[in-house]
Amino acid sequence: MTQPSRPPFDLTGRLALVSGAGSAVGIGFACADLLARCGARVVLTATTDRVHERAQSLRAQGFWAESLIADLTDAADVERLVGHVEGAGGADVLVNNAGMTSVVGGGESGDWRSTDDATWQASLDRNLTTAFRLTRGVLAPMTARGWGRVVNVASVTGPVVAYPGDVAYAAAKAGMTGLTRALAVEVGSHGVTVNAVLPGWIDTASATDDERRAGGSTPVGRPGTAAEVAAAVVFLASAEASYVTGVMLVVDGGNTLQEVKRG
Repeated sequence: MTQPSRPPFDLTGRLALVSGAGSAVGIGFACADLLARCGARVVLTATTDRVHERAQSLRAQGFWAESLIADLTDAADVERLVGHVEGAGGADVLVNNAGMTSVVGGGESGDWRSTDDATWQASLDRNLTTAFRLTRGVLAPMTARGWGRVVNVASVTGPVVAYPGDVAYAAAKAGMTGLTRALAVEVGSHGVTVNAVLPGWIDTASATDDERRAGGSTPVGRPGTAAEVAAAVVFLASAEASYVTGVMLVVDGGNTLQEVKRG
């Protein structure tokens, strides 16, 4: 007698590590929530203890969830986090969402004149090096097991478009897409895929009023939601996306398609 097939996008038995998951209305927690609803066990990390509240809210719904505070710009913290996840069975899915800003350290921005070496390096560390370190930590076990999904949350800023006053952030996010492509080539034969999701104007707690207004000028006519970004992330984390790797999936309501923006 044949066993019933698993439902599509079922991640039961998989362990997912999601960084930058401290905000209740952010992309990181939206990813963790959807991964849990698809059956995955989730480990959430962020820089402050509010991440514990996020994990508790998942456990209150009956999901398996753990939370750890970690500064991913600190190599020792990354090593500790990876060690904990390996002790729990090892990450099958990694969502690199940390970056942009943090409650502890804020953000770094400036145009080419005002961006000094320290600001430049801090932005690269927060938005790019964090993803490299965490990915490097989980890739060896993933490749050894023959299955893994790495999804980098980048941005349309840098790889596709740019705006004045944030040169370091744009450079870091463009670097994240280059990292995605390079790793996809290196680990594809080991059953591991590496992809990136590039959000546009998304209405999260860190969005400014100007950014929300800009979302109204997209072809869709509104900014996106964290849940809509999470849906793209979880697709790329699924078994169904096994032949998709090195892809930059833009989630921006069609904004980068239009030459003329609506006023």
